[in-house]
Amino acid sequence: MSSISMVGEASALTPLSDSGNHAARGIWLAKFRHRLHRMEDGLIAVVLMAMVVLPLAEILLRSTLRVGIASNAIIVQHLTLIVGMLGGAIAARESRLLALFGFQESRSAEQARGAARAFTGVAAASISLLLAVAGFQFVRVERLAGGTLAGGIPRWVIETALPAGFCAIAARAIVRLEGRPAMRGLLLAGAAGLVALAAWLGPSPIALVLGVVLLAASTLLGLPAFAVLGGVSLLSFWSLGQPLASIAVSHYSLATNPMLPSIPLFTLAGYFLAESRAPHRLVRVFYAMFGSMRGGPAVVTVLVCAFFTSFTGASGVTILALGGLLMPVLLESGYSEKDALGLVTGAGALGILLPPCLPLILYAIVARIPVQQMFLAGLLPACLLMAATAGWGILRGRKLNLPRRPFVWREARE
Repeated sequence: MSSISMVGEASALTPLSDSGNHAARGIWLAKFRHRLHRMEDGLIAVVLMAMVVLPLAEILLRSTLRVGIASNAIIVQHLTLIVGMLGGAIAARESRLLALFGFQESRSAEQARGAARAFTGVAAASISLLLAVAGFQFVRVERLAGGTLAGGIPRWVIETALPAGFCAIAARAIVRLEGRPAMRGLLLAGAAGLVALAAWLGPSPIALVLGVVLLAASTLLGLPAFAVLGGVSLLSFWSLGQPLASIAVSHYSLATNPMLPSIPLFTLAGYFLAESRAPHRLVRVFYAMFGSMRGGPAVVTVLVCAFFTSFTGASGVTILALGGLLMPVLLESGYSEKDALGLVTGAGALGILLPPCLPLILYAIVARIPVQQMFLAGLLPACLLMAATAGWGILRGRKLNLPRRPFVWREARE
């Protein structure tokens, strides 16, 4: 009897022990993810800080001690590569990768949206894995070449960020999907199977047509923009019979362009501006200077948004930072909510053609045009856009017969 009772007790305790092990495993995985996320956030913060400190230290040393930092520019360029790949991995972790189409956010049935997320997740993971393979091939060749950076650091060590970043994006494209772990594992295996199938088929016409169809369907269903561009590059190089490493070579040469560090640095400066009290001070200064004009609040909105966007590089950041300040001013002045909302939203994109705007810098890098010429070319269109938007605001103010605010010299001077 005692043995039978002991067996019964053991069988009764087995489900509890299994559930306890499952809970402990879940807690351990949650802690591991939390530590991994903190490590990624800390690493990208350190790299960005180094990108800021190194040029400043170079300027200070050259102006005081007449010495510089060896290979300072090359170090900053390779730090830009690390920032780009880390940023992509973090964006995939937070599900913030930009997509060209928003089917997954549409009002379609939940099952249809879930199927679209699974399909695009497998497509994004497959493309990321292929790009990671290209990166591994490139790193292997660079390791055999034996090039070094400042301080004797092997060049291939920094270049490892390419395959590592794409592997992280591929894994997170699947892990972020809803469903059981077994289903996510099956989807990841499906992505790896597509990569193996592409390698087995080779650059055949059937495989090329199939790849174009799958890429087009994935794009319409919400495939991230980086995967769309990467997929087009893969298909182009594949159709020409070029090795995958050629894509990584192009990626590396573009990511280490001497002008590219300006993009993360200006983005960082825009973040600091948005998080500080700079928006409040800008609105106060421009409102004191131009608020007394007919349609002055509209003119102030145009000037403040254009000035702020030229540094932040993103109209979305401008709207978030200034929308809450400018909307009450426009509504209080007599503009309708519809006009005020449209004016703030439209004015948020006016500064993308003003120096030192990021879109012109990026276009100059890709098109291999001097940045100074691009800045000069953007001045006239930017001024025309600002004048047209401000003119609409002034005409709207006259039509509504809005009262004018008196000019106060003391406030403008302060």
